[in-house]
Amino acid sequence: MVETAGRVTLWGIEVFLAIAEERSISAAARRLGASNSATSQQLSNIETALGTLLVDRSARPLGLTPAGELFRRRARIILDETEQARAELAMGDHTALSRLRLGMIEDLDADVTPRLLGEMAESFARTRFLLETGPSHRLNDQLDARALDVIVAADIGAPADWMEVHPLIEEPFLAAAPRGVAGGLAGLRALPLIQYSTRHRMGRVIAEHLARQDLALAHRFELDSYHAIMAMVAAGAGWTILTPLGVLRAHRFVDAVDLHPLPVEPLSRRISLSARAGVLGEMPGELSDRLRRLLGELIVAPAVARYGGLMDDLRVL
Repeated sequence: MVETAGRVTLWGIEVFLAIAEERSISAAARRLGASNSATSQQLSNIETALGTLLVDRSARPLGLTPAGELFRRRARIILDETEQARAELAMGDHTALSRLRLGMIEDLDADVTPRLLGEMAESFARTRFLLETGPSHRLNDQLDARALDVIVAADIGAPADWMEVHPLIEEPFLAAAPRGVAGGLAGLRALPLIQYSTRHRMGRVIAEHLARQDLALAHRFELDSYHAIMAMVAAGAGWTILTPLGVLRAHRFVDAVDLHPLPVEPLSRRISLSARAGVLGEMPGELSDRLRRLLGELIVAPAVARYGGLMDDLRVL
């Protein structure tokens, strides 16, 4: 092995940025798929090469020294330029891409994500795919921290100026009630609201929308699992507000549940593919085209066939 102590390497810069962003060597190691000792050694190597301490190891959580703050800004530029160079070199042949770190919203992991990965594996035979699923806010944070290359997530506000965004699908929020329960506000008020957790942004969006309608609903349960929520609705324990993706993800309960328009003002959300602008060339656009086709086939068409006009606002963008 070639000794890298005393040299500034791209790997060392990536390790330093991960430590700076995670504020923990162990968390940075998990993010990078490296051991704690190797991560710590890379930090020591780059500090030796630069002749100064970059991280204050006595702080908890870890903090950057003034030199570390200065180098952090330069390190971001170095990695951005490196990724840009890689993209430009691969522009004529995306199959040469060695690694793609993809983040997918949990709503798509049952049907769309496996099909997407299967298609991509055929088209990009030499690419190693690293998949992370999770809530939209966490995926956006990881894209910002360069822990992911591309994410598919719900829009959570205006995009940053370094992002390219490709809208994929828009879906309405619906009321899901036990079979036979009337869908109007009076019928739903007879049951408690089983609320999607306000610890996640979607739950906060729903709660804020109800508050804007000056509507106070009794709710005893706040859960972060579509399956648990739909199971309780199917059992008659209450009703809920979810999107078609959330309902279909818990598809084994749909026969015991009726869907209705929201008994208040309509509400919808948009899911988009986002990446760092200019880094992956045409790849984000190509992935978006694949995803729109898959969303149409696997989500929109079956939902419209089953629920008809109730899905008029569910559409591929």
